[in-house]
Amino acid sequence: MSNTALNNTEIPHTGFLRLPTILKFIPVGRSSWWKGVKEGKYPASIKLGPKTTVWRAEDIHELLASFSKETSV
Repeated sequence: MSNTALNNTEIPHTGFLRLPTILKFIPVGRSSWWKGVKEGKYPASIKLGPKTTVWRAEDIHELLASFSKETSV
């Protein structure tokens, strides 16, 4: 994938996303992502099971939109 990773046309409008999918669109590592979640920089996760963590697609769309606003200023 190119550096135009903030193109959110491939993310569903509703539903849940796992971390590997999110990291295709947001250029950070896993540990940086989790640090951002803990600090409130990134959306909170939802636990579906003991080994299944997801994020709302709507929250990821909002996050990508906020990145776009930051870069257009």
